[in-house]
Parts: sequence; structure tokens; C-alpha cells
Amino acid sequence: MNERDREAREALERVRRDSETFGSSALARMGNRARDHFGGKDAVGAGEQGGTDPIELWGRRIGRALSLVGVVILALWLAVQLRLL
Repeated sequence: MNERDREAREALERVRRDSETFGSSALARMGNRARDHFGGKDAVGAGEQGGTDPIELWGRRIGRALSLVGVVILALWLAVQLRLL
């Protein structure tokens, strides 16, 4: 049974992988990962006994938002320095 289960799982995985549209599914996965990252989803349940510390959650959200703002500002500064804008 173990060999049959493994083969069945591999077949189902191939069907799932081949049936999704590459462009939209990759874009949707990337969007979901970005939303989860900037929303601080990795902080949910990370506290003691599975609790969520609201200060840690908001600290991650604010820190990640500020890092995004910093990257945009640095990119604009670089574009101005290289006379691209």
C-alpha cells in the first residue's frame, strides 16, 4: 500500500501542478506572500503558548512598511543621480 500511496500522491501533485495557469497562479502566490509578509502573519501565534503579542505584530508591520518606503526613496534617489528621471 505504501508504494501505491506514494504513486497516487505524485500523480495528484502532477495534475495540480499542470492544471494551474502559470502566470496568474504565480502572480497570485507572490501577492499572497507579500500580503502575509507586510501584514506580519509570521508573528501571529508566535508568542508563548501560541498567543499573539499585539506590540510585536504592529512592530513588524511598521518596520516592514518603513523598509518598503526606504527602498522606494533610495530607488528614486538613484534614478535622479543617474539622470533617469
